[in-house]
Amino acid sequence: MIDFSSFTLDNGLTVLVHEDHSVDIAVMNILYDVGSRDERPDKTGFAHLFEHLMFGGSKNIPNYDEPLQRVGGENNAFTNTDITNYYLTLPASNLETGFWLESDRMLSLSFDPEVLNVQRNVVVEEFRQRYLNQPYGDVWLKLRPLAYTVHPYQWATIGKEISHIENASLEDVRDFFFRFYLPSNAILVVAGKVTKNQVKSLAEKWFGPIPGGQRPKRNLPQEPKQAARRELRVQAKVPAHALYKSFHMPGRFSEDYYAADLLTDVLGRGESSRLYRQLVKEKEIFTSISSFGMGSLDPGLVVVSGRLQEGRSFEEAERAVDEILASVVEEDISDEELEKVKNQAESTLEFGEVEVMNRAMNLAFSALSGDPNHVNQEASRIAAVTKVDIRRMAGEILREENSSVLYYEATS
Repeated sequence: MIDFSSFTLDNGLTVLVHEDHSVDIAVMNILYDVGSRDERPDKTGFAHLFEHLMFGGSKNIPNYDEPLQRVGGENNAFTNTDITNYYLTLPASNLETGFWLESDRMLSLSFDPEVLNVQRNVVVEEFRQRYLNQPYGDVWLKLRPLAYTVHPYQWATIGKEISHIENASLEDVRDFFFRFYLPSNAILVVAGKVTKNQVKSLAEKWFGPIPGGQRPKRNLPQEPKQAARRELRVQAKVPAHALYKSFHMPGRFSEDYYAADLLTDVLGRGESSRLYRQLVKEKEIFTSISSFGMGSLDPGLVVVSGRLQEGRSFEEAERAVDEILASVVEEDISDEELEKVKNQAESTLEFGEVEVMNRAMNLAFSALSGDPNHVNQEASRIAAVTKVDIRRMAGEILREENSSVLYYEATS
């Protein structure tokens, strides 16, 4: 259970406070409700670019890291399809430094052309190293547009192609910042050795004067129900053939999400899962195999992925996978399997609440559902899932006409 209180500033900034006086630190987590799904199809990768730009200096502070490090703090950030998240940890006695830093870069970036040039080059190099020059690195660049035809999940967070980042102009950057980096489009969580009154005073002092702006209205194209199997075969110099089979699944805050998530655990979480036990240990068709659900806010994907043993064909491998997928559609899973995956999921939840920072992040993300207390309901939602629910979701998700299959063929 994560106890919290909340308030909203006049400019629309949502603030959540989680007090934990057993620690001597304070953490700040600012979630901006913008991810790669909010980008234009001809200007992708901007949300991720901004993750970098926000550390390049703001209106009154030329260097973000130096003043934070001087007071014993550290920080980082991440971007995905749905959100951009910035977080920092520092001694509780120096909390106001965090408010000063975060409010200034919410107020305005420096928009220094040299900073843009440096960070643009950093992101371009990351694109090359992690996605183009690494074995299997381009899987999501190929699988996403195969599975999605209209929804912006069809491109990866890094972007569709390098040229979109290379051609990003200062005007593009300004437009993106003033559209999305607004108090009304952000959720601030302050946690640790703090009090609500303290946080409210600091929030009003540092964030209150920032204009709230007009919260952007999201009107994304909805992905139509897939009616036919899709497949793509690519060749590359990689260590082994790899199979990726994806299926559309419910979004993160759907009532059916938990049954779908546990279904992926039954199939491919760990060495005792059905896929690994039967296809790696027993039949030795794959050297590794797993399944997972994306957990994205809009309907995401269940992905089964594995690397084939040398000498095994894609046809044989996919047929073996399909037999296991059919088994959870045709029959209920066992009581033992249900108990195992529930225990795994609940342990993950509990472990995720050990660190104050994780609690802050989870609160911020849950607030996107419209109810921050969603974070405290997850254990009961997991516990409520039945074998019937899992079989029903298996029948809805694991249909061949709902699949997109990528054959990643190793060449010499």
